[in-house]
Amino acid sequence: MNIPKAVILAAGEGTRMRPLTLTRPKVMLPIANKPILEHLMVEMQQAGISEFIFVVGYHDEQIRNYFGNGEKWGVVIQYIKQKEQLGTADALAATEWLLNETFLLANGDTIIGHQDIMQLIRRDGNVLSIIKLPDVSGLGVIKVKSGHVIRIYEKMLNPPSHLANAGLYLFSPAIFDAINKIARSPRGEYELTDAIQMLVDSGQKVSYHEIYNWLNFSYPWDLLAANEEVMAKLEPQMSGEVEVNVVINGSVSIGQGTIIRAGSYIVGPVIIGRNCVIGPNCYIRPSTVVADSCHIGAAVEVKNSIIMSGSKIPHLSYVGDSIIGENCNLGAGTKIANVRLDEQTVKISDLDTKRHKLGAIIGDNVKTGINSCINTGTIIGNDTVIGPGGQAFGIIPPGSKIK
Repeated sequence: MNIPKAVILAAGEGTRMRPLTLTRPKVMLPIANKPILEHLMVEMQQAGISEFIFVVGYHDEQIRNYFGNGEKWGVVIQYIKQKEQLGTADALAATEWLLNETFLLANGDTIIGHQDIMQLIRRDGNVLSIIKLPDVSGLGVIKVKSGHVIRIYEKMLNPPSHLANAGLYLFSPAIFDAINKIARSPRGEYELTDAIQMLVDSGQKVSYHEIYNWLNFSYPWDLLAANEEVMAKLEPQMSGEVEVNVVINGSVSIGQGTIIRAGSYIVGPVIIGRNCVIGPNCYIRPSTVVADSCHIGAAVEVKNSIIMSGSKIPHLSYVGDSIIGENCNLGAGTKIANVRLDEQTVKISDLDTKRHKLGAIIGDNVKTGINSCINTGTIIGNDTVIGPGGQAFGIIPPGSKIK
């Protein structure tokens, strides 16, 4: 079997992920302390793929600096830059000169299991991956007949099926002929789905392949759900220093240069990165990730949260079901609520997150004063300062000052 090259679309910002994507591409958001894009690439590598083309754009320097030429993972990576964000078909079109055989294509903001990828690359012709979901709102939907795709619908009300487009494809070079013929969509972009529909309408068969291991990311809180699922398989690793009178239960990974001080209580699965100071006397609960160079201090409790690199929660604070960006500092006594008093699902503006527990989504370089209170479902933009005793709720723009 000839293993195809893989093209991964990684040029977008991901505006629905703001404020987390104001300083990084969506594909570089962390799951279990590794970027989404790394998880996807490793799954593809496990399926036998060793040659990759990354289509990059927004903050592409971060992707290039992290992955380099792929040598660290034993793969070869080439980069193509999409100069303007003109849609998925435009992004793929930029790679045409590198592809003269069947190839694999994936959206870089998904994670797909290697077993599903292996089965797909055994197929022939043009094949679109689907996944059956009870709720396909916000996703592209596929209508099929006799083993083939007959219609692709973009996000719509009252979709005709529960078959979602999984963002993983096997294509022959014929897809480029269709891309070169499509016009811009109503939102001003060249859509890959329009090119696939053109193939179907011209009489070329597009098959479908059902997959089962799929993580998709539309909103920041999707990171928390994916984090829980990925970390359920965490293998323990102890590379740091653990002082006496520390209790560690379950699968916990501790990075090199990290110190776990006395009295700390950690219940896995938990990942703690490199060069962190944890404790003394803190409580870190399951499905929490603490990235590199962080400080979680005395009488701090963190539960089911993602703490990005360089952030500090040094004294007497509670963080639950939250995402905290890089280089934040939470003053002593900062509390983040994660459950509504009426016990209903948490809503952000008019959007129902469908989560009963959700704290705050906090951008980079945010600071809080002592005894600050942050309500459920609060979005805090980068560089915001919340003063002592301040109360934060709703959606707070970057650079705000709350007294």
